[in-house]
Amino acid sequence: MTAGEIRTLVDGQRELFRSGVTLEYEYRANALDALYEAVASHEAEIAAALRADLGKSEMESYMCETGLLLSNIRWLRRNLRSLMRPKRTRVGLAQFPGRGELRRVPYGTALIMSPWNYPLLLTLEPLASALAAGCTAVVKPSAYSPASGSLIARLLGEVFTPEYVAAVTGGREENSALLEQKWDKIFFTGGARVGREVLRAASENLTSVTLELGGKSPVIVEADADIPLAARRIAAGKFLNCGQTCVAPDYILCDRRVHSALLAALKAEMAAQYPDALNDPEYGRIVNQKHFTRLLGLIDRSKLVYGGGSDAAALKIEPTLLDGAAPDDAVMSEEIFGPILPVLTYESLDEAIAFVNARPLPLALYLFTRSRETERKVLALCRFGGGCVNDTIMHLTTDTLPFGGVGASGMGAYHGRWGFEEFSHLEGILHRGKLAEPALRYRPFTEAKLRLIKKVLR
Repeated sequence: MTAGEIRTLVDGQRELFRSGVTLEYEYRANALDALYEAVASHEAEIAAALRADLGKSEMESYMCETGLLLSNIRWLRRNLRSLMRPKRTRVGLAQFPGRGELRRVPYGTALIMSPWNYPLLLTLEPLASALAAGCTAVVKPSAYSPASGSLIARLLGEVFTPEYVAAVTGGREENSALLEQKWDKIFFTGGARVGREVLRAASENLTSVTLELGGKSPVIVEADADIPLAARRIAAGKFLNCGQTCVAPDYILCDRRVHSALLAALKAEMAAQYPDALNDPEYGRIVNQKHFTRLLGLIDRSKLVYGGGSDAAALKIEPTLLDGAAPDDAVMSEEIFGPILPVLTYESLDEAIAFVNARPLPLALYLFTRSRETERKVLALCRFGGGCVNDTIMHLTTDTLPFGGVGASGMGAYHGRWGFEEFSHLEGILHRGKLAEPALRYRPFTEAKLRLIKKVLR
């Protein structure tokens, strides 16, 4: 799509939004129903596209993308009236007679830019939130997942007019053309480098932006943790989608006293869950040659204790465990985004907390412990987007918790009502009555009025 065609598309969406039809409950409800049906009725095609792009199994495709997406759309549809309903709020004596009202008003025309690692979920879940909020939207899937992007464009074209919802496929030229437009809201999921470009482009028009980025999400394993359970859940979270998950455990900080036990348990779990990864058709692949080569460069063979094998033709890398990693190792210098898990040790919990806090704020943090005191201390002193105690990644699977980053890992949050709120502006309205009111606010001002206003506003 050319820059001129994109400009015409955005103008058409803005015109539809200004008509007011997207504000109506029935219009929003029908849009959510249509999106749900489009996804549910193309489940097999979605699975095929995800396998083509990333080698995902049917189970992983439904569990991590299609199923989660349908669940989110159902939640929004079920709660749509409540989300749209204005909320009453009290006002003070100074505003008497009057009442307050909080209203959620859609931003307008939104741009949703999504990544390749979960191309269906991370494109259409924000879209569902935008439609529930009353916006029009253009989605831009990643060029690195072409089968999924093409399918998304076809599905949306079948159920929506382009003035309401449209997909733009392509690469950098299309991205640049989209970012040159004036949007009312931009929702971006991806890496920090491109996130900065999005933020710079949005600043030209002071556009509201949500950034869902990533970072090196740590796992802290305390000495009192249930080690077999920790190993099982760390392995499951880390190697899902071959480690290509924004909230995947990026590295382990382990109490030295349970270091050997944790390593043994991790090896056992990796062997049980991925006994022959390179020949397993249910184990996915790295998205492309560039990332495959980058990941191999992060494997320090002198610290390799499990895995490390690869298949260049299939773009597969075995689940890999590195022990004795150091803060200045290559694998600790960037977000891994692949099936490589380095393990570091600490002498005290304070040391682990200081290690985490000395680095850019992560998207997620995971803590394994039986101690409530330890839990309270880590959650109080470490800053991160969200996380789990005694599990990994599962916090992003529920609509009753917000999901988002902080600092270098992003800004804004979505899922459930937070997605609805992310695509809408909160208006505060004061409704004034016509009853008699004190004359304090009107001239002439007197000493008596000043004494009285001090009492009222104290």
